[in-house]
Amino acid sequence: MNRNDLRRVDLNLLIVFETLMHERSVTRAAEKMFLGQPAISAALARLRTLFDDPLFVRTGRSMEPSARALEIFALLAPALDSISTAVSRAAEFNPATSNAVFRIGLSDDVEFGLLPPLIKRLRAEAPGVALVIRRTNYLLMPGLLASGEISVGVGYTEELPANAKRKVLRLSKPKLLRADTAPGKLGLDEFCARPHALVSFAGDLSGFIDEELHKLGRQRRVVLAVPQFNGLGTLLSGTDILATVPDYTAAVLAAAGGVRAEDLPLDSPSFELHMVWRGAQDNDPAERWLRSRIQMFCGDPDSLV
Repeated sequence: MNRNDLRRVDLNLLIVFETLMHERSVTRAAEKMFLGQPAISAALARLRTLFDDPLFVRTGRSMEPSARALEIFALLAPALDSISTAVSRAAEFNPATSNAVFRIGLSDDVEFGLLPPLIKRLRAEAPGVALVIRRTNYLLMPGLLASGEISVGVGYTEELPANAKRKVLRLSKPKLLRADTAPGKLGLDEFCARPHALVSFAGDLSGFIDEELHKLGRQRRVVLAVPQFNGLGTLLSGTDILATVPDYTAAVLAAAGGVRAEDLPLDSPSFELHMVWRGAQDNDPAERWLRSRIQMFCGDPDSLV
């Protein structure tokens, strides 16, 4: 196919194909693209004619891509990224007048501890923009980036899509939260003897602190696991329960009153908090502005020295 032949190819069909590759479902693809299922089915029929291949074969409740579809997707995804980049570079961005919608993925600790100052800054600079915040974690982040449901994410991350980019925002140290009024800092013996609360997305009753204690031949007892940081201070109030949280969430909880934060009575590693984003939007003026503000108001340059 030469360049002139591309005139008969509807770019929207390729976007439908990419969405189907991510969702493996006509229903979910229709929801993602805000279209009706008949429209997606019709687009799939045209795609099959265009590529002379079934592309997707139904297996149970899912649609599995054919070998040809996988080959096309490997070539198409970076091409669509390049097109998106080329178009975005041509657009100027003025935060004061923009009505852009930004879709951001945040882990719960970041949403609780770092989002409020970021919102204040964005509202001051860009009162017309809208933010859509998606709750995520290291397991959900890759899929949300790959599907385009978010353009940027902040949290602890591991594996990412091949075209995603990552930057360390800050190094976080865990802090101990306590609501009792006993003077002085806790020693390791009392730390292990007291009951503990844990914030866990998956409802676990153990975490990295238990791993560090195990190295010392010690252990603790977790009596409470909650899914989010909001309300943790209230739960600890009036009890002898301890909680270990990132330093930036500890600062917010302690400032609200009812609990105080202090260093742990054991050595613990620092954790990298990452900002990740889609490679296709690396040079998008609006996204670059957003990432600069996230860096400024969620990052901690002093911790990266």
